[in-house]
Amino acid sequence: MERKITSELLRWKNNPSKPMLLYGSKQIGKTYSVLEFGKNNYKNIAYFNTDNYKELVDILKREKNSEKIIMKLNMLSGETIMKGDTLIVLDNVNDPYVVKTIKLFGTDDNLYNIVMITSRKENLNKFKGEELYFKAMFKMDFEEFLLNTDKRQLINFIKDSYDNNKAMPFHQIALDMYNDYLITGGYPEVVDNYLKGVDYLKLESIKGKILDVIKKETTMMYNLIDISRSNEVLDSIPYQLLKDNKKFQYGNIKKGSRSKDYEASINSLGVNGIVNRSFKLVDVKSPLSSFKDNESFKLYTSDVGLLYSMMHISKMKFMSDDEIRRTLIENDVANTLVSLGYSLYYYQSEGKTEISFVIQNRMGEIIPIEILNMNLSKAKALSVFTSKFKINKSIRLTDDNFSIKKNIKYVPVYATFCLKDM
Repeated sequence: MERKITSELLRWKNNPSKPMLLYGSKQIGKTYSVLEFGKNNYKNIAYFNTDNYKELVDILKREKNSEKIIMKLNMLSGETIMKGDTLIVLDNVNDPYVVKTIKLFGTDDNLYNIVMITSRKENLNKFKGEELYFKAMFKMDFEEFLLNTDKRQLINFIKDSYDNNKAMPFHQIALDMYNDYLITGGYPEVVDNYLKGVDYLKLESIKGKILDVIKKETTMMYNLIDISRSNEVLDSIPYQLLKDNKKFQYGNIKKGSRSKDYEASINSLGVNGIVNRSFKLVDVKSPLSSFKDNESFKLYTSDVGLLYSMMHISKMKFMSDDEIRRTLIENDVANTLVSLGYSLYYYQSEGKTEISFVIQNRMGEIIPIEILNMNLSKAKALSVFTSKFKINKSIRLTDDNFSIKKNIKYVPVYATFCLKDM
């Protein structure tokens, strides 16, 4: 499958002075993408799964000479490791001592191409160091979904319309495909089966299996009670997001629940990319991170297809219920913004006027993003917000085509991936 990470790997290959540490949650295609990249760009691959490979781990912990390490990796892999022509892949890396040894290759004169892969982002604090090149990988967004459905030309039309604020000629086609994506989500196995024409129930079965894998991932938590609490948090998300007030409420997990009981679980789910958290803003000033309310937040699943499955709804219900569809869109927008490098915040006034997302770009500009309520012909929240906080740039996501009205940029919901260009 075609993935955006390939272009990042190619850029790294052309200047590989540091080993890459690729991180992202399970089942998103990290190993597959790296091995496909290696097959297409190197003479050979030396692959090692560090999970339960004691002999390999012992070597990496013991040896401190890079050439001796390569010699022993040669023997273990059965591959001839050549400078610049062999991709060395260390999968399921969780041991900080392994990473510490690989840092020996993080020098200006390094000619060995090494990629380490990990699924636990919380390990990055143990792995940090200038000797490594860190790269995050995410599930497939709608742009990648289109790439793999042979719709590259449609992507070009979407990007051109976004850049020039003009109507996209194949708007309804893109909207129909986006609805399919909201149901399918971005896990490669699900998308692959969708492309093969596998029926709806089979896709749901695959997503159920993936959800089981994700829940098993919580068993890595240090406190046993937090394992069950993490799964309780996950199971409550669909209900939390379908409430009128989407703020995460502990009492909706079970009666008598308190923040101190679940904070460790929520933090771990967030750090490891299983959920994304959006904080309420108490004020809209730069930097936004200084004005978040740590006690008020929303939680989103990191894949919209899984949220769809967790809602236990039919495709007919999805197409006929505007609130359910809008909730799925909001969840997908959250995930896309995170993959584009934005932190998530939302704003809610005392009068319950809400802006779904408020982001800050690298230039320091604060940009509100409103998801237009499909049941309302007019929405005043965005204009009130921009006037109150003297905001010059704003986005309204809608089912309608691209346009600009009263200094508001209207963007179809399927084009959220274009927001990286802000």
